[in-house]
Amino acid sequence: MRCAFDAAKTWCRRSTIILGLLLLASPVTSIWPFPPKRFTKNSLMEAGSMGLNDGGRIVAFGDFNGDQYLDVLTLDPDQQTLSAYLWNRESYAFENVSSIRHSMPIYNVIPGDFTHDGKLDILVMSASAVHNQLDMDLYRGLHNGHFETTTVSIPPSTLAEPITVDINGDMRIDLLGTPSLLNFAPSTLQVWKNAWNSTEPSPPLFELENPPFNGVQCTLANPHSNAVIDLNGDCLADVFLVCDDGSGGKTFQIWVNNKDAGFSLAQQGALPSGTQAISFADIDRDGTIDMVFPTCSSVSSTGIGSNCVINIAYNKQLPLCASATEHSIDKNGRRTCRSPEELCTADPNFRFDLGTSTKNKAFVQVPLSSILGSPSSSLLVQDTTFSPPIPLPIKLGDANLDGFPDLLFITDTNGMRTPKLVFSVPCGKGVPGCGKNGEGKRGWSILTKSAESLENVKDARGAAFLDMAEDGTLDIVVQRTGTQGQGTISFIQNNIYYDAFFLKAIVLNGACNNGWCQSSNGSSYLPFGVSYSGATYKYTVLDTSAKRSAAQVGQLPQTSYHSLLTPYSFFGLGRTNNYIENLFVGSTKHTDQHFINMEGVIPNSRVVIHPPPDGADAGDGGAGWRRELFLRPGEWIPWVTLTVVVATGILASIVFVLHLNEKREDELERRRASHHINFDAL
Repeated sequence: MRCAFDAAKTWCRRSTIILGLLLLASPVTSIWPFPPKRFTKNSLMEAGSMGLNDGGRIVAFGDFNGDQYLDVLTLDPDQQTLSAYLWNRESYAFENVSSIRHSMPIYNVIPGDFTHDGKLDILVMSASAVHNQLDMDLYRGLHNGHFETTTVSIPPSTLAEPITVDINGDMRIDLLGTPSLLNFAPSTLQVWKNAWNSTEPSPPLFELENPPFNGVQCTLANPHSNAVIDLNGDCLADVFLVCDDGSGGKTFQIWVNNKDAGFSLAQQGALPSGTQAISFADIDRDGTIDMVFPTCSSVSSTGIGSNCVINIAYNKQLPLCASATEHSIDKNGRRTCRSPEELCTADPNFRFDLGTSTKNKAFVQVPLSSILGSPSSSLLVQDTTFSPPIPLPIKLGDANLDGFPDLLFITDTNGMRTPKLVFSVPCGKGVPGCGKNGEGKRGWSILTKSAESLENVKDARGAAFLDMAEDGTLDIVVQRTGTQGQGTISFIQNNIYYDAFFLKAIVLNGACNNGWCQSSNGSSYLPFGVSYSGATYKYTVLDTSAKRSAAQVGQLPQTSYHSLLTPYSFFGLGRTNNYIENLFVGSTKHTDQHFINMEGVIPNSRVVIHPPPDGADAGDGGAGWRRELFLRPGEWIPWVTLTVVVATGILASIVFVLHLNEKREDELERRRASHHINFDAL
C-alpha cells in the first residue's frame, strides 16, 4: 500500500498497521497450506471418551466394517448388552451403529471370521444354566457393524475359556479347550474344529475332535494365559498352555507346531508361586518371543497384589549373526546363529529357564517398588468389578517407537488406582532391572514427565494399547469404575514426538481367495478386518550407526479373558535411515513355505498380507502371496518438502547468478578479443 497524498498519510499509515496486525492475527491455515494438528502439546493428552458414553466397558477390538480403522465392542453394566462402535474419521470419534441383547450374562467376546466369508463375526461366551459350564454362541457379522440376530450354537466349554487356533493349517478359526459334555472327562483337551459349510441349510460351526498333541496333556487352569505364538523361531505359531497342577499351583506346557505331523511337547515346567497373567513380546529385541508376568505374595479380595515382582523370562534361542558375513554353521555342522536371510529357522533347543539362580541371566525379577520408587504401591492383577473377575496382564507395546516393548499396568496406592507407563531403557548403574554394576539386557524407567493425563486417573480398572486414529502412535485406553465422575472409558492420545519409525502389519485369512467377496444382495467387499490369530513377523533393520538388530512380533496371540489385543501388529523400528532389510511374515498354513521374506519395506507404512488361498502353495519366492503397502506420510513430510523447495530455490539462484557472471565475463572476453591487434599480421 502506497500513501501518496499528504492529507491521507496518517490514515494510510494507520490502515497499513491495522492490516499488518490482522494478517499476523489471522489463523495460520489462511497462509499455511498444511492443516493444523489436532493435538499440539508434546505429551500424553486426555482425549475423553471419544463417543463411548454408554457407561459400559470395552470387551474387544476389531474392524467390523472392513475400512481398516479400528472399531470397538462394548458391554453394558448388565453384562448382557453388546454395542458396536465404528470409528468415524471425519468426526474423530466412535459412533454407535448396533446393539445386541444376549440372553445370559456375557463373560468374554472373541471377534473373528469364523465362517470364512471375509466378515467379522463375534463369538460370545456366557453364563449357563448348567453349573461350571460356559455357553458359546456365534453372531454372524454383516460387514457394516451389524450382526444377524439368529445365533449359531456351539458345543459348550468348561469355565476355562477356549482360545482361537488354526489347528490344521487351513486358515480357519478353530478352538482349543476343554468341552463340558457328559462323554468327556473334565480335563480332556479337545479341538472345536471349524466345519462351516455355507452351502448347507443348517451347517454346524464346529465339530469336536481330539487335538493332534503328541505327549501328556495337562488340565487347563482357570483363569489361564494360553497363547498361540511362535516360540521356537520358525515363524509358525506354537501353543502355550497354563495348567493347574492340582494343588493350587500353576505349570506351563509348550507345544511346538510340526504342521501335518501335529504338535509335540517341547517343554513343561512349574511357574513361580503367585504367578498372575502372562504376556508375550520380544523384550530385548533379539528376534525371539519372551515372557513377562507378575508374581505377588498375596492377592486381596479386591484384586490387589502385594509385594509384587515383574518377571521376565528371556527365550534362550539361536541369536542373530553379528554380521552378514559371519558363518551360521560351525565346522561340526551345528548352527550357531541365524543370518538375516534365515530368521525363520527353527531352533529345537530353545528354552525358558525360570530358575532363580544368580547365574541365570535369562530370568530377571524386578521388584515393582524399584520401578515405582515407592514401597507403598501395589499392583492391580484382577478386575473384581466384573463377574467373574478378569485377570489383568501387564500390557506390552512400543509406545516410544524405539523397537523395545514398554509396560502398561495399574497400581494401587491407598485405594487410588492409576495406570503407569514404564519405558524400556538401556541398562546402566542404578537402573531398575539391571545388575549392581549396570549389567543386564534391559532396564525400566517410569514415565513421569508429560504423564499428567495418566496420573489424574484414580479409578482405573483396566488399560490397553491401541492406535486410535491410525496415525502411527500407540495410544492408551483406560477402563474406569466411574467413581471419579469422568465416565467409564478414557482415551489417552500419545502426542509425544519421537524421532523414530513404526510399521503396522496384518495377515488376512485367505477368505474369498484373496479377492472380492460377494454378498447375498449382490454387493462386493474386500475381506479386511478378519482378526486372524497366529501370524508371525520377524524383521531386521539397521540403525543410524549401521548396527543390525532383529525383532519378532506375534499377531493376536491371546483372545481369552478380555485380552484386548488389536487385530493388527504394531512395532517400532527405532531410529533408522534405511528401509527394513528383511520382513519375514509367517502364517499357520501347513505348506512347504508357510512364510515369505519381504525386502526393502518402507517404514511408517501399513502392510496387508494375503497368504495363498486354499489348496495353493507359496511357490518359488512367495509368488502365491499377495502384498499391499499403504504409506502414511509423517508429520515431518511438509517440512521436508518445504526444505527441499527452499534449498532448490537457493541453489537455482546461485546457478543463475553464476550463469550471469559467466555470461558477462564471456562478453567482456569477446570485446577484448575484437579490439586485439594481430601484430604478426602487420
